[in-house]
Amino acid sequence: MKRRAADILAYFDHVGTSNGPTEAINGRIEHLRGTALGFRNLAHYITRALLDTGGFRHQLHSLLR
Repeated sequence: MKRRAADILAYFDHVGTSNGPTEAINGRIEHLRGTALGFRNLAHYITRALLDTGGFRHQLHSLLR
């Protein structure tokens, strides 16, 4: 707690600070865990993660041109 005191107190120095973006990312990770449940192959899990997050989007759009 003492090591992170500056980070914790920084919350009070910045008006309007929100943990909304962090919670949004956490929600996406939890959704990914639910959809990828049961994958035993790491490559399949990574592929599923990229599909969920739009990681293949630029590659797919370049193929459609």
